[in-house]
Amino acid sequence: MKKKLFIKTFGCQMNVYDSDRMVDLLSPLGFETTDVLADADFTILNTCHIREKAEQKVYSDLGRINIIKKEKQKQGKDMIIAVAGCVAQAEGKEILRQAPYVNMVFGPQTYHQLPEMLAELMRKKDQDLKGPGRGVVNVDFPKEDKFDALTLPEKSSVSAFLSVQEGCDKFCKFCVVPYTRGAEFSRPFHKVVIEAKKLVELGAREITVLGQNVSAYHGLDESGKEHSLADLLYTLSAIDGLERLRYTTSHPCDMQEDLIKAHADIPKLMPFLHLPVQSGSDRILKDMNRKHDRNSYLDLIQKFRNARSDIVFSSDFIVGYPGETDADFEQTLDLVRQVNYGQCYSFMYSQRPGTPAALNELQVPDDVKSLRLQKLQALLAEQQQAFNTSKIGTEQEVLLDRTGKKEGQLLGKSAYLQSVIVAAPKRLLGELVTVRIKTATMNSLTGDIIAVNGKKI
Repeated sequence: MKKKLFIKTFGCQMNVYDSDRMVDLLSPLGFETTDVLADADFTILNTCHIREKAEQKVYSDLGRINIIKKEKQKQGKDMIIAVAGCVAQAEGKEILRQAPYVNMVFGPQTYHQLPEMLAELMRKKDQDLKGPGRGVVNVDFPKEDKFDALTLPEKSSVSAFLSVQEGCDKFCKFCVVPYTRGAEFSRPFHKVVIEAKKLVELGAREITVLGQNVSAYHGLDESGKEHSLADLLYTLSAIDGLERLRYTTSHPCDMQEDLIKAHADIPKLMPFLHLPVQSGSDRILKDMNRKHDRNSYLDLIQKFRNARSDIVFSSDFIVGYPGETDADFEQTLDLVRQVNYGQCYSFMYSQRPGTPAALNELQVPDDVKSLRLQKLQALLAEQQQAFNTSKIGTEQEVLLDRTGKKEGQLLGKSAYLQSVIVAAPKRLLGELVTVRIKTATMNSLTGDIIAVNGKKI
């Protein structure tokens, strides 16, 4: 009888990729996934450490899971509880101290050792160990490449993630990534291509290339030659059956000319680019250690627009960074107006333990941060609504990848990552359809299918 695996994934697409690979690792051990927590024999929280109160949210979830674990134990069953990801990396053994019912803690660089960690846990259970030694904690940064230990994916959705780069060497003062994911590392070029071909073979028609700083990718091929992200995109675009390419997340300092040219040359590369800036104030950007200024960012935006006129941008913004004045914030609003984004993510600054910005004495009061966030989000919402509304009456290519809330509905993504709702039979799941857009809200579009895979209906 198959054992049940429940994984809850927090945070970025990198974590989604990691969770999928954990499933692949555990499948040969007799585990199959379940969406019902109470049925699980093994529960993994794959955590994110970026935002405020990340640890508290994890401990809150763990408390609820432990209630279910106790109920199972009353029935003579059990549940292994594991905390993975960046909170696990940052907290380590502290998780076992605060939540003694947790069995395993492992970071994003060690999940490839999951089978060995499970075996170690079973040995400890057989020995009936008590106290701090009873659980398994593995938050090292091992010397071996975890990707070498991973087999090729066993399944793929129509829209797949492909992790090619991890870690970050930029050390922005607000960010925990260099401490939880480690130094920048690029997967070998030829191995990435092999995995991409496998994903397409398994049914992927769209691949999003992932990295904490994916634009810094510099993978080596079998001959030792170094390849840039642009080289990788050109190569992936030649894979038969792959219809769409995306990449995220980038740093403005690593956007080289060959990558800009790729946007002009590769039709499969979608005209939607996430390019975080965080602030429109040069003073704040310098204090953040972003290594670029406002004008260099705006110049980069223009270079991409010159390469591909239909490209649209999204970004990340932090308001209330230590020392941010009203004038600094107004410069952020001005930059937003200049760029005119399709969609964005915006957050109040939160102190992340262990980062330099957390020690800055010029912390902005919460009420000021809240008001600034409201003002910024109102402007961003206005831009997003305007962009979506501009698509009414146009024909958009949409990759249908999931069912809708209502019977007879399918949902998909436009080239600009807009959610598009259509009336369609389930047999069209996974197809690339042309949709004439009829309505637009801030969060989604609706329309009618007029062609399937380029053929009029």
